[in-house]
Amino acid sequence: MTSVLIAGALPTASKPSVSSASSSPPTDAPSYDADIIILAMDRVEETLEAIASALAQDSVRRHVFVFDQGSMPENLERLCEAARGRTDIAVLRAERNFGVAGGRNRATALGHGRVIIALDNDAEFADSHTVADAVAHLDQHQDLAAVGFRIVVHSTGQEDLSSWGYPNALLPRAGASFETITFVGAGHAISRRAWNETGGYDDGLFFCWEEFDFCLSAIARGWRIEYAGDLVVRHKVSPDRRFNWTGTRWFYYMRNRLYIERKWRSSWLPVAPRAAGYVVKGLRNGLWLQTARALPAAWRLAQGVTPTPMPEAGRQYIARNDAAHRGSLRQRIRKELLSALPGHGMKNAGSSVS
Repeated sequence: MTSVLIAGALPTASKPSVSSASSSPPTDAPSYDADIIILAMDRVEETLEAIASALAQDSVRRHVFVFDQGSMPENLERLCEAARGRTDIAVLRAERNFGVAGGRNRATALGHGRVIIALDNDAEFADSHTVADAVAHLDQHQDLAAVGFRIVVHSTGQEDLSSWGYPNALLPRAGASFETITFVGAGHAISRRAWNETGGYDDGLFFCWEEFDFCLSAIARGWRIEYAGDLVVRHKVSPDRRFNWTGTRWFYYMRNRLYIERKWRSSWLPVAPRAAGYVVKGLRNGLWLQTARALPAAWRLAQGVTPTPMPEAGRQYIARNDAAHRGSLRQRIRKELLSALPGHGMKNAGSSVS
């Protein structure tokens, strides 16, 4: 068993799935609009506010899942209090920390809404109809696998640059919409049809790049990804219980990105330039140990993986919606390789895919 229901209720017909990590909903499950997934690990005040924001979503049939992966007992009890007596929310305690990828996989498997919404537990929806608008957007565009929300700083309403996961050249369009090749985990919506077709997230990633990996799988199958600046999440950017560059964040960042690259390459040789670039970046930022650990860890993670070449249509989609916005090779080296990591000796930087 991977999780236990400790408060609230599961949606109708999904109760047999509590111990399952499968991404497929029960075959006899009635449909509703959206599942809202919130992963929790302490930060109880912020998490309770995220839950309240999710439960306040109106004009939509939705079920909220709070998947706790290691909160202190007193904090877990407070989460349970928010769900007692309600049938539209389930609080689950995981047997261990499965990471972002594994946690979302397991929570998503318990629902059967046709859209999967994820909200960070230190974030809130900007208004009460964000989820309804996201569902309507995916309903209107059946070829969309996922929609990334605009992430703003909770206290100011300004762009949360630490959560800007796109080419920096697109930052002036933060309030608009555009096609992209990824989305940011703090707030997004995924079509369950696309989720089931791709198999969800790769559990092995644990943390970092899981959204990008999912998107590549969807793009390879002919799906589109979109950023929608009118769907807004307010992010508190809490430092508590978060990964940081001097902890393990750079290790996961580098390991996972090299592993993902290997998935789509015929051998390690085409991955070598990116690996060399990350070694340089890691050393320039003083992250020697994490860099040294990440290289062999990426190799181990990729063992047994059969690389799948990206179809030509997918390569063209990526070139059109990502590479075209990143500038020349010289510009990329200066901005992406030689720059400091966001929040690590850098005044102002996004976290765009590279």
